[in-house]
Amino acid sequence: MRIYDELKLKVFQSGSSVNLLIGINVLIFLLISIISVFEFLFNRQHTISTIINQYLAVPTNLSTLLQRIWTPFTYQFLHAGFFHILFNMLWLYWMGKLLEEYLNSKRVLFIYLLGGLCGAFFYILCYNLFPAFAETKLIASAIGASAAVTAVVIATATLLPDYTVFLMIIGPVKLKWIAIIYLLIDLISIAGPNAGGHLTHIGGAIFGFLFIKSLQNGNDWSKIFSSLFTPKRKLKVVSKNNHQMASATKTAKPNQELVDQILDKISKSGYDNLTKKEKEILFNASKNNEE
Repeated sequence: MRIYDELKLKVFQSGSSVNLLIGINVLIFLLISIISVFEFLFNRQHTISTIINQYLAVPTNLSTLLQRIWTPFTYQFLHAGFFHILFNMLWLYWMGKLLEEYLNSKRVLFIYLLGGLCGAFFYILCYNLFPAFAETKLIASAIGASAAVTAVVIATATLLPDYTVFLMIIGPVKLKWIAIIYLLIDLISIAGPNAGGHLTHIGGAIFGFLFIKSLQNGNDWSKIFSSLFTPKRKLKVVSKNNHQMASATKTAKPNQELVDQILDKISKSGYDNLTKKEKEILFNASKNNEE
């Protein structure tokens, strides 16, 4: 029970969308994999696991898609094998955690889900638009969190283009170069055997880039998402003194120049090198952004 409680706390009660998404993806992967093992042992030829993938993967055939309209969402949580989910979750952890430090958990969740949806629709559009996919579009389908993860990667690189990370053998590299190479690989791989997968990546990348650019211009698309799931606040009657105190607290927002200095410090030396006071200022700034 102790292990279960620790996992529950880390995944579902941590307040981190990245932890939650990784937990859901891993849980679904393990469940389907265990079913496949039992089917193999009893010579069932993967009937249940095949049906699960068949009805949750996103198809390019429009008539099939209309019968399974949930698939542009569900395909984001399925994976074809161990290394497929491993690399997706590693990218999500590295980039998602960094993005959560600068934005907030709700926005990261929004980027993941909407990036995955945009990846699915871009994939479907291309398969029904270009002659190269005229035959395969009737039977093609896609699974994986790659489009959603790509949206997170590109969003992070768009927000923090000059943020430097250290890669083995290569050394220090700015995020903008990682994103450019990431996209170039997807572009030149469209002519390969996994064209659909790379097209979903590009669709997710487009959303991640546009979301951050829109956010920098003062338009937060995730507010629509938040309004759907955030319960309306109940009216409260407060005294005049309490009202004045609440107003004073709300208007006492952190100095933007100070916040920018802290963000620059993170970019140069990392979040862990912040003082307790600096972390508190950054936390208060993110709370004000959520409002």
